[in-house]
Amino acid sequence: MTTHRISLTELERGTPFEQRHIGPDQASQAKMLAHIGFGSLDELTAAAVPDVIKSTEALDLPQGRSEADVLDELRGLADRNRVLSSMIGLGYYGTFTPPVILRNVMENPAWYTAYTPYQPEISQGRLEALLNFQTMVADLTGLPTSGASLLDEGTAAAEAMALARRVGKVKKGVFLVDADCLPQTIAVIETRAEPTGVEVVVADLSDGIPAEIAERGVFGVLLQYPGASGAVRDPRALIEQAHELGAIVTIAADLLALTLLTSPGELGADIAIGTTQRFGVPMGFGGPHAGYMAVREKFARSLPGRLVGVSVDADGNKAYRLALQTREQHIRREKATSNICTAQVLLAVMAGMYAVYHGPEGLAAIARRTHRYATILAEGLRTGGIEVLHGTYFDTLTARVPGRAAEIVAAAREAGVNLRQVDADLVGIACDETTGRAQLTAVLGAFGVQGDIEQLDAAAADALPESLLRTDDYLAHPVFHQHRSETAMLRYLRTLADRDYALDRGMIPLGSCTMKLNATTEMEPVTWPQFGQLHPFAPVDQAQGYLTLIQELEERLAVVTGYDKVSLQPNAGSQGELAGLLAVRAYHRANGDEQRTVCLIPSSAHGTNAASAVMAGMKVVVVKTGENGEVDADDLHAKIEQYRDELAVLMVTYPSTHGVFEEHITQICAAVHDAGGQVYVDGANLNALVGVAEPGKFGGDVSHLNLHKTFCIPHGGGGPGVGPVGVRAHLAPYLPNHPLQPTAGPETGVGPISAAPWGSAGILPISWAYVRLMGGEGLKRATQVAVLSANYIAKRLEPHYPVLYTGPGGLVAHECII
Repeated sequence: MTTHRISLTELERGTPFEQRHIGPDQASQAKMLAHIGFGSLDELTAAAVPDVIKSTEALDLPQGRSEADVLDELRGLADRNRVLSSMIGLGYYGTFTPPVILRNVMENPAWYTAYTPYQPEISQGRLEALLNFQTMVADLTGLPTSGASLLDEGTAAAEAMALARRVGKVKKGVFLVDADCLPQTIAVIETRAEPTGVEVVVADLSDGIPAEIAERGVFGVLLQYPGASGAVRDPRALIEQAHELGAIVTIAADLLALTLLTSPGELGADIAIGTTQRFGVPMGFGGPHAGYMAVREKFARSLPGRLVGVSVDADGNKAYRLALQTREQHIRREKATSNICTAQVLLAVMAGMYAVYHGPEGLAAIARRTHRYATILAEGLRTGGIEVLHGTYFDTLTARVPGRAAEIVAAAREAGVNLRQVDADLVGIACDETTGRAQLTAVLGAFGVQGDIEQLDAAAADALPESLLRTDDYLAHPVFHQHRSETAMLRYLRTLADRDYALDRGMIPLGSCTMKLNATTEMEPVTWPQFGQLHPFAPVDQAQGYLTLIQELEERLAVVTGYDKVSLQPNAGSQGELAGLLAVRAYHRANGDEQRTVCLIPSSAHGTNAASAVMAGMKVVVVKTGENGEVDADDLHAKIEQYRDELAVLMVTYPSTHGVFEEHITQICAAVHDAGGQVYVDGANLNALVGVAEPGKFGGDVSHLNLHKTFCIPHGGGGPGVGPVGVRAHLAPYLPNHPLQPTAGPETGVGPISAAPWGSAGILPISWAYVRLMGGEGLKRATQVAVLSANYIAKRLEPHYPVLYTGPGGLVAHECII
């Protein structure tokens, strides 16, 4: 028995979380270190990491806490969020997640710890679930080909704009957006359009396309169905007019409404986009949710993102696999249809399973109830002398109350309901799956109206136009009819999970796409209602816990990366790349250097780099990679000189995608800066740097990080992800912002990258918890053990499989290529 008296503080802390998080224990680490010839982790770090980038100080972060303490802190933050009944609308709605889906998908590591299904032989369950999602979207939209999810509705609309420009007959002209589209969608489109030279025109199209706009040429049109105001209009004549002008027509459609309304495909639309959030996925203060896109068959090869197809295996049996991958960034690079890599697979699975569970009859019943409540409200308001703007609507009303909007919204808030203040005279009211009689009574009371719900219901009439009522069948596939009992649903979900391989079964040894423990303590708060049921446009005084968590996470990520400011809005690494490049572009333009549009990218870089650069309006120039896996210094310097006056930025992944700490990185950064350019350090491999080196201090001006890699948000089988962008002070004025939430970014920002002000805020508690659990020392040790593990594997395999690329001392970073 030891005579050493353990301190009370140490006893209270219990087993440090880092020992739960890091796989090899100290005894295993010692054996691994001995095998590769080192006496300690610090000794290995000193040999592997170049001195010129090495951090000289410990991370200035709070000490790691126990799991119980961190959960208590998170409960304290959650309790500072005030969850009211949300009737704001604008694409975000209250919904009930069926418990069988909550427990067996959202909370199940067999689903949330899987990697992207590039290997179909270990992904058949997830691929079938995604095919369900695609079938659901295709059926409801009336368009034959649907992708396996996009990031959100706003970015899906921007992708539709890009697709229309790419495939349409009109190569010039404007992109025309109806004024009744969601305001955040319009803003995201404008952010994406400007760098690529697309002019966006927003106009009231209720009477068709104005002649003065038609004369200028129109390559694409975007309509909202139903509109942001709630209006349901028949767009057939407008679509026909657009087609006569050669335009591609996109309809942003509410899938729940489409269970009752004529589909976009039948109306004549070429593309349908939107969100599947209200199909059982919590609002989460803005995300994550699965966006969708469906297209006519002739546009299938231009779809952005991933597509699941049906094939056969070697024995001739039916099998699923990713299809038409030659469209994607990892193959086509700067010529890809999109920069999207990580999408929203886990949320797409949930939304698809919501349709499987409810079936077409169940979905239609939810839609009818939602519409019925809206008609009751409309009847009550009109009876009380309140003008309701539109006679045809689905779930959303706009009431005219001259000069009283703020007063009525405040009264509703006091009664426990959030409404949308459109302006001083207009109030928006949106019903959803969670709306009930109590909410109706509260809303009517806020308007000063009294009414009996039963009597109002008896007097109310349906407000869906007869000409737009849906008459065709949808969701006819047996999967949407066979799993109505919970027992059947449970067994179906288990059957699919058993066909997959995820971290609950074994290791997935990826380097750049770092797979690590998604601890239960980190995951649990995501399902708490205080985090899950908050609308992204709720008043900020109702989200004080979220705002504190966001601020603390931004500050701690800035410490880890050595940057001055971090934005959490980008909801994928690809979007973080775009945000960073747009910041660089805005910086050069603010300095009068509009000609700086060249982006240097090593040939070994991630495909998203090149695709993002094109989307940011830049010209991609490829830099050769040497035989040692490092950037070819001679070619780089030649390109810098060749494009000295046009150089905007160098994008470089560090450590490299070959798993090497390049010793000359600081010289590379200095050469780019000397030519007037900026340095973008891709943070995909940050798992080899945390606590050891800081990109913002060894030459980087901007980086994106992947919270779904380095900071423990699970990959979800291909999403969700969060791709924060960190910048030095001179780029901070050009980070993303948001038109509906002024506190979400700088006034001088480039506009929104994502539909929600803080992107996928609902999963930020995961990374906040990870950093809080580990503390600075724990984060550094995780990095060191990752580097140790990669070098141990390389050393053990070396006699049989040569390691292709090594860095200083013949060592690798956190991955090796054999």
